[in-house]
Amino acid sequence: MASVTLEVEVASQFPAERVFKVFSDFDNVAPKVNPQVFKSIETVEGKGDVGTIKIFTFGDAVPFTSGKYKVDAVDPSNYSYSYSFIEGDNLFGILDSINHHVKVVPSSDGGSVFKQTVIYNCKGDEKPSEEILKKEKELYENTYKAIEAYAVAHPEAY
Repeated sequence: MASVTLEVEVASQFPAERVFKVFSDFDNVAPKVNPQVFKSIETVEGKGDVGTIKIFTFGDAVPFTSGKYKVDAVDPSNYSYSYSFIEGDNLFGILDSINHHVKVVPSSDGGSVFKQTVIYNCKGDEKPSEEILKKEKELYENTYKAIEAYAVAHPEAY
């Protein structure tokens, strides 16, 4: 089975603990800061721990409408979180799943680096196009920056 890996890295002035806390509130924050992409995110099973199932409803800015995702791993002490999209038209009809591995790495200046590895697991030989991958990478970077800006505007929450 073929796969394609996308690496996203965004430096932050904020410490890893704060960045991870904001990212952990993604379900609430993402639809507020980027409603064109994230219309809603609903937990349908579980409480956020491993095995939790969520349904994403996407907005008009992306060429798909929904996706079902499962939490694979949560490790707050290492600022890491992994999840997989397992169903939905966001799999483009050519993917079995999309694995996301997020890790916030502390940096020596007191800030951190938000790192996201995205693995597109293909059903067959067909892979997402370079254009799709480029758009996805921009989407992840822009969403992260919007979430960080939200945290700056709401310091009492984070």
